[in-house]
Amino acid sequence: MQAISRSIHLSVHIHKDPAAMAERAAHILAAACEEAMKERGVFKIALSGGHTPIPLFRLLAASDWAERLPWGKMTFFWVDERCVGPDHPDSNYGLARREFLSRVPATHFFRMRGDENPVQAAVHYEQILRNDFNLQDHELPRFDFMLLGIGDDGHTGSIFPNSPALVEKKRLVIDQYVPERKADRLTLTLPVINNSRCCMFLVNGREKHGVLSQSLNLLSEPTLPAQLVRPSGGDLIWIVDEAAATGR
Repeated sequence: MQAISRSIHLSVHIHKDPAAMAERAAHILAAACEEAMKERGVFKIALSGGHTPIPLFRLLAASDWAERLPWGKMTFFWVDERCVGPDHPDSNYGLARREFLSRVPATHFFRMRGDENPVQAAVHYEQILRNDFNLQDHELPRFDFMLLGIGDDGHTGSIFPNSPALVEKKRLVIDQYVPERKADRLTLTLPVINNSRCCMFLVNGREKHGVLSQSLNLLSEPTLPAQLVRPSGGDLIWIVDEAAATGR
């Protein structure tokens, strides 16, 4: 893998359980949203799937938090998607819609079309990004906030170990077949992720202790996809529970 800069704005927050993690994450997200509103008048966020963000989704959909955020000025995108329909239980978009978006007055969101041909879906989503961010050739979108997770194998988004996505430098979105999952996936690429103003990982469970420890070792040569998430001009935030932090 290509060497990358060791200079990074990193913070790690350890909390007792996923509920406390969600509370901390909500406050960080709200602060980033407020800053974006003041500076640009819009907040552009990319969401991830899996079970880990569900407590955060549910918290943001609760009445006290739902009243704090300017939903009409927030635009939602996705970091990655399984190649299934939006109503499929494995759909990342479907998860966010069920747990979150259907319960708040959000009106601007762009799902990855996992129910279409993967090659065409990746091209389509890249064009959406180019249009919404008003990109010129060779420019990257600059998300205000990106919500990420990490798998037991160190993958993040749908960028897996030994994936072609690890070395992709030109495209914004790629489609790929993941042999370990025997499934097609769509994912934003590392240059897009690392151009974000803030990347926030949520990690819970003692089974994640090993990959978490390795990912936080910034002095080692990166071998996991999650280690390659190092926003060049933004913040990298890890919010973890005690089980993931200690392995107990």
